[in-house]
Amino acid sequence: MKTSEIYGIKPTLEALHANQTIDKIFVQKNIKNEGLKEIIHLASEQHIPVSYVPVEKLNKLSKNNNHQGVFAKISPISYVNIEDLLENSFSKKEDPFFIILDELSDVRNVGAIIRTAECTNVDGIITLKQGGAAINDQTVKTSTGAIFNIPICKVDHIKDVLFYMDSYQVQTVAATEKTDQSVYEVDFKKPTALIMGSEGRGVSKNALQMAKVKAKLPMLGETLSLNVSVACGAILYEMVRQRQS
Repeated sequence: MKTSEIYGIKPTLEALHANQTIDKIFVQKNIKNEGLKEIIHLASEQHIPVSYVPVEKLNKLSKNNNHQGVFAKISPISYVNIEDLLENSFSKKEDPFFIILDELSDVRNVGAIIRTAECTNVDGIITLKQGGAAINDQTVKTSTGAIFNIPICKVDHIKDVLFYMDSYQVQTVAATEKTDQSVYEVDFKKPTALIMGSEGRGVSKNALQMAKVKAKLPMLGETLSLNVSVACGAILYEMVRQRQS
């Protein structure tokens, strides 16, 4: 069994009581058990997503081991909370830069963004507890280990993050085609949080409404959009260019 995966009622309960960073718990459908009830209760308290799946799914996840109706995925990293991320970042510099991942679903895109973010001295990555790609072994691999060198924060709602950013006077910039403003017109020398949207829908409606700035990359060919990790990298290096000039 991989260290990033646990199954069985007792090991899962022990992980929950020890406040291990669990990404997701899979529970067998239509099964009643006091231990499973406690697992579901603790998961709810700790805001850990729970999926109810058929026994065949659990058999596959656990490779037919004695899962007792439950399987959990442990995150390979530890997370920071949003308050500590902002406090620590501003204690080190006057112009921190953050990336907010708004419902990205592809772990390889997330890993690629983390790799470029670490290379460009981004101060932290903020992603969703639910509705976004899990931080798993594939994310670690795609980031080539950069994920261990940059703070990662998981939150319940993007809007809460944007309120925090406002309170710290961090400009929030949504990367979107729904604007006439180019990223080259944005002042990235200010404390900034760049919002990158999902692969299919882009930045969510609520985040677009709350963002202080909307900006896009120029598209000069026939293709209408870039891969999100490529777009993020292009914007990050515009930030680097401005801050080194």
